[in-house]
Parts: sequence; structure tokens; C-alpha cells
Amino acid sequence: MNESYYEEVQDFYTSDPKKPALKEVNVWPCTGRSSSSSGVFFSCPHVLLYLSLCLINCLLAHPQCLDYGPPFQPPFHLEFCSAYENFGCCDQERDNSIAAKYWDIMDYIDHREHKLCGTHIKDILCQECSPYAAHLYDAENPGTPLRNIPGLCFDYCSEFHFNCHSAISLLTSDRHIQECCEANGTRFCNLLHLHDEDYCFPNVLKNTALNTNLGLMVEDHKGCLQLCLTEVANSLRNPVLMVHANDHTHRMFIAEQVGVIWVYMPGGSRLEEPFLDVRNLVLATPWLGDERGFLGMAFHPKYKDNGKFYIYYSYMDKNRVEKIRISELKVLASDANKADPRSERNLLELEEPAANHNGGQLLFGVDGYMYLFTGDGGKAGDPFGTFGNAQNKSTLLGKVLRIDVDGRSPDGKPYRIPPDNPFVSDPKARPEIYAYGVRNMWRCAVDRGDPVTKKGRGRIFCGDVGQNRFEEIDIIVKGGNYGWRAKEGFECYDTKLCHNSSLDDILPIFAYGHSVGKSVTGGYVYRGCESPNLNGLYIFGDFMSGRLMALQEDEMRNKWKKQDICIGSTRTCAFPRMISSYSKFIISFAEDEAGELYFLSTSYPSAYAPHGSLYKLIDPARRAPPGKCKYKPIPVKTKSKWIPFVPRAKTVLDLLNESSTIKPLKKSTPTAATPAAAPQKGKKTPSTKIKASTAKPAPSAKKRQKIKAEAKPHKPKREKAAHVNSITPAPPAPKKSSSHLTRTKNLLPKKAAFAKEKRERKKEGRLRSSS
Repeated sequence: MNESYYEEVQDFYTSDPKKPALKEVNVWPCTGRSSSSSGVFFSCPHVLLYLSLCLINCLLAHPQCLDYGPPFQPPFHLEFCSAYENFGCCDQERDNSIAAKYWDIMDYIDHREHKLCGTHIKDILCQECSPYAAHLYDAENPGTPLRNIPGLCFDYCSEFHFNCHSAISLLTSDRHIQECCEANGTRFCNLLHLHDEDYCFPNVLKNTALNTNLGLMVEDHKGCLQLCLTEVANSLRNPVLMVHANDHTHRMFIAEQVGVIWVYMPGGSRLEEPFLDVRNLVLATPWLGDERGFLGMAFHPKYKDNGKFYIYYSYMDKNRVEKIRISELKVLASDANKADPRSERNLLELEEPAANHNGGQLLFGVDGYMYLFTGDGGKAGDPFGTFGNAQNKSTLLGKVLRIDVDGRSPDGKPYRIPPDNPFVSDPKARPEIYAYGVRNMWRCAVDRGDPVTKKGRGRIFCGDVGQNRFEEIDIIVKGGNYGWRAKEGFECYDTKLCHNSSLDDILPIFAYGHSVGKSVTGGYVYRGCESPNLNGLYIFGDFMSGRLMALQEDEMRNKWKKQDICIGSTRTCAFPRMISSYSKFIISFAEDEAGELYFLSTSYPSAYAPHGSLYKLIDPARRAPPGKCKYKPIPVKTKSKWIPFVPRAKTVLDLLNESSTIKPLKKSTPTAATPAAAPQKGKKTPSTKIKASTAKPAPSAKKRQKIKAEAKPHKPKREKAAHVNSITPAPPAPKKSSSHLTRTKNLLPKKAAFAKEKRERKKEGRLRSSS
């Protein structure tokens, strides 16, 4: 597995949320009560409590839609809210719905006021499409009530009220606002006031800092990419891999180093009974960093039809000789979630000279053949033979092997040698060898290729763990010599071998020194749907340092640029379910059936310690367009009990709420026509500055009828998750706006009764003192 330097095992690699400087909060002077950004009234003694809530909300201001997810690039032109057609929170369906609502309102506006009020009404309605819609509507936290009129800057609001106050009753059906504010512009604008002036409309459009690089991946001042995580599974014993069966069920199979494979269903629940338990065969110990155990697994490309899969594990034979075994097994015909342990067919066994450098990767290439990645035999410096195992083509250690598991060799081997393997005609080489000169490749993956062009499809990326100085990332090619032990990374390790003219080695695409990390964990090229900004990035990590990194290919210069990945900014990752820390020791990366990217790590690297977790990587800056990433898993009959997933990590929103030392009052919102949540997923965003819209001339009656017909009823969807995700459960739905209305109506009489009672007690006290 990985090289072991375990003096740091008790540490956790976390990015604690930094506390930004609190912004000033402007509060309107008390005249009996104070107004909030949501139009909620509090009596003056409670202002400090309200301020604490405002301070938390100020930390959350970042691009976010009303369904709590990141904005997206609409796939089609927006006819009405065209200011947001490059990047925002509306698709064509939502745009049509807003247009229909606009024309319904304009039907009640005096024709002479159309030109004067049309632009204002349109701008207000279209703020649902703004990339900052969640901030404008107080929707960044699903636990808080939702406004129905966005936060307007005071000057703009005053102008709107002066010219169009009769339209207020058409924008909201709340009687309290209609009665108190239709004739009182100051009170109305106080209700709509946002404490952060940068984010109120239209100031939010003019702020260069908020609109520069909007939708591009967020980087901190050091160039570190800001990504976010969700916790998907926990309490795992050194989870060494997660794979899917590519059978359209979207199940995830997570293997523990001890030899147990668990099934996780779409939605996140785990089946109580394991898919496979081979603890009686696997050689694993509780020693920290022991590299032996259950190490690899791959499903046959035609698993859906033949039910075959393959495993790679350490075991000890009857003579107490340690070996690596690669076997084929089948799923039970009677239960799609249980393997048949009696079906094991041994394909290959290799004797291991030492306990370390056991390799462990199994995968199928796009050619349908199985690739096996073995270690060099262990110890240090590959000391076996004249020039080590890795450079010796007569042994299978320190190699990339390629075999055909669907055939048999004439010499009786339970697999066939692909006829185009590079060394089939070399009598001194084993025909299984596809590439050589590797030390201990830990985690390799096949590139699915660009979703549109398929460019890069079939490339195999590997992380090869170094000796004393360098870790490297390689792309595997047929017949390639990857240099070990002559070279480590780009540098010579064995000087004599290094200067041999016949070496002809292939250099890594990237290597890093031990000041960065001491044990590379290979990753994946992201080709998923949900985070389009990540497309083409090779994401990997380091087991010892816990660092996450990404490589971006520069095709013009034929080089790869490395960037660090940082997790956990409170501003960047203030979304539901997102977390700000992870367990330090990164064991493996994984890809689900939809192509989304994960990694597995633990806080204590022992095969028997249940401290491992599975995390999903998410780009908070931009998501795919709504509906693009939806999939419908094929149902699977289950006989085992479902164990619901219970997250352990605190979310960023939890941490922000805890950071307030004063418990805030509950918000109540005197609003009614709550804007509907934007659809669910998003796509690429060019860096753009959004411009305020201008009122278009009224369409003909025929065109208006068409717009209304196209606009489907759009109910509030605050309970929807930010992403369509078959793994992570949706956030709990907040209470509907109707309950907030009821609460507001009931709240005011209670306050009035309390004030009356207080006055009576004071009066009674004065009477006693006078007597």
C-alpha cells in the first residue's frame, strides 16, 4: 500500500473555518421596534440577539440559488430575465414562469405607468435568477424563513415606492405589508433593507469583486483551489477502495482492508449483510500502516450479464509463505447483493519476499482486458537480484500486467495472454507484462474521456510511491519502462543503472518531493456531470501529509500544472451538508457510476480501526444545468436490512451557527408569495458582469398567451437538495412560509399583551408607593 511514517498518526488534516472580520451592521433607529433584513420586527431589547444572527448571515454571502445550490449556466437562451442568461439560477422553464407572473401583474397596472414601473417590477421578479439570489432572499440557510421580495438598496427602493407603490399589493399578498407599507415608503424600504450594502439590488450588479470570475473555480490568495466535501460513509475499517458495478444500479461497493465489502444503496443506506467477507483468507494485522490485506477489486465489464468480479489480497499459504492472490468470484444468483465465496477461482499467485510493496490495483481498460499492478517485492531500494525486480522482465513483481480473463492459455493458465502484449515474443520476458520499472503503484484509474469529445479516453493514470525523495504520477503506455530502481521521480536513484544507455525510461507527468508528502495516492481525472469546472482535472492526494492536489494538462506545452486543493472555507462552502474537515490519511480515490469523484481516508491507519470515511468532492462555484445530471437507478431487490447513513462530521452551517455565542431569536417573515426555488443543477460560467435589465415593450396578446401557456406552475421547492445526488440525503425541509405568516400574526398580539401587563404592574407599583 503506502509508505509508512507513522509519527503523525494521531493528527487530523483539517481546515478549520477561518473567521472573517465581521462586517458593520446597519440598524434603523428604534421607534418602538427594529426591522430586520427579512422584514421581521423585534422589540428594541432584542436587537443584540438579532445582530448575532445578522453576523452569521453576513459570513454566508456567496453565489447561491434559492434551492441552496451553486448557480449554473442556463443551457438555453432566457427570453425574459436575459441579464442572467450567461450565469445565474434560472433555466428556460423558470424564466417563462417569471415572465408569466410579470404579465399577470402588468395587467393590473395602469397603462400610463407601464413604462415607469415595468423595469422596476421586472428587475425585482428576476432577482430569483441572480447568482446571489439566496442572499437577496435570506435563503442561504435552509433553517431560516424565505423572503418573497428581494433585498433592495434604499435609494432604489425609495424610487420604486414613489413611482409604483400601488404595485406592492401585486408583488405580495401579505396584508401586513400592504397595510403598513403601501403608503409609507420608509417603512417599506426598511423591511427590504439588507445589512450588507454590497449585496442589495442593484448594488450587487456593480460590485467588481462579486462579479469578477463569477462561476470560475474559487482560488485563495495562494492559488489553492477551493472545493467542498460532503460526508457519504463513516465508521469504516481502513477503507481501501470504492467501486461500482457499472450495472445502472448506482450501488457503491466499499472494501475494508480486513477483507469485508459493503454495499451502499442509492440514497446512502448501507446493507446490514456484507457483499463479501473473506476475513478468514486475508492476511491483515492491526499494526499501524501494515500494507498487507484486501487491496483490490474490479467488476467484469459484462458483470450485469455474467456476475463476475475480481479481488486482490494478501494471504499466507499452508507453509506460512506470504503471497498475493488474484481471484475471480461470482455473485449469488439468488441475491444480487451477496457474492458466492464458494465460487472463487484462483487466477494468479505471487510470492512476496517482504511485507511491504504489495501493489493492489485491479482495473479493466477500454480494451476489455484486466490490468494488474504489482509491487517490487518490498524492503527498500528493490534489492533483489542484479538490478532489482522492477527492471527484471522475467518476474511479475514491479510490473503492470495485462491478461484476458475470458480465455485460457494453451499451457493451462486460467487466463489468456492478449496477442498484442508488448513482450509476447521475448523469450526472456513474462508475456503477461504490459509495462515495467514500477516501485509500488498505489491507485490507478482509467480516464473516461471528455464527456463531449471523448478526448483522453482510455488513458491509465497511476501514482507510484517513492523511496526517500520523490513521489510521482505516471500515464501507463504499452511496453513502457518507468525507471525504478534506476530513477526515482525525475532523479537518479541507482547511479549506475540510471546512466545505462539502454534504460530508455518514461518520465512521470509530475513528481513532488517529501516536503510536500511522503506517499502518493493516485486519483482520477474528473469526468462527472455535477461539477463541470472540474472536467479534465486529475485529482489525487498524499497518504502521509493528507494534501489534496490537482493536475491540469497544458496541451500546447505538453506539461501538467499542479495546484493544491483546499477544503473548508466558511464563505465558499456554506451550503447544506457541506463539511470543512476530513480525516488525514488519504487511502484511496473513487468514482461512482455517474462519474462523480470521492476519496477515502482515515484518522488512524490500522486495518482494524473503524475511523475511515468516504467523502464526495464538490465544486461550490458552479454546477450543471437543472436536470442534466439526473439518473434513474435500476431497482435492486434486497434481502438484507438497510442501515441509514448517520453523518458524524459537523457541517459548515453547523459550525457557523455554533460560532454565535448568543442564541438568535427565531425569524418570522410577514411575507406571502414566496419565490419558487430555482432548479437543481448548473453548468459553465464565463467570467461576466451582470447588467440590470431594462423593460421590454409589451408583447402582443397572442405572444403573452403563449408565454403563460409555456410557464408551468412553479411551487416553492425549498425542500429540494442543491444537487441531484443518489448518495447523500437531501437536507431537512424548512417550515413553509404559511407557518411563518401564522407565527407573525400570533406574535404581535402576545407582545402587545405583555406590554399591557407590564404597564399595569408599573401603575400598580406607583399606586402602592403613593399610598
